[in-house]
Amino acid sequence: MNKEEIKLIVPKREGQISAMFSRGGPREGAGRKGIGQTRKCSVTLPEEAWEELDRRCAEQRVSKSELIRELILEHFAEKAGKPVDE
Repeated sequence: MNKEEIKLIVPKREGQISAMFSRGGPREGAGRKGIGQTRKCSVTLPEEAWEELDRRCAEQRVSKSELIRELILEHFAEKAGKPVDE
């Protein structure tokens, strides 16, 4: 690979740097859109719960994060007496 095959990209946000090959690479606006500000947590579940989670994820073709997020938000909406968006 020679130096003509790599382009340096001017960062759009402070603290970010990006390099791009002369062909391909990320495009502006490409990829999955964010869902806003998020935080992560760790969950400990019994093996049966993980198996059920895996089964439902495969059935619905979603990630574990997507399914867990959906289940939590549905639970909160039910507790608040609000209709659940689908």
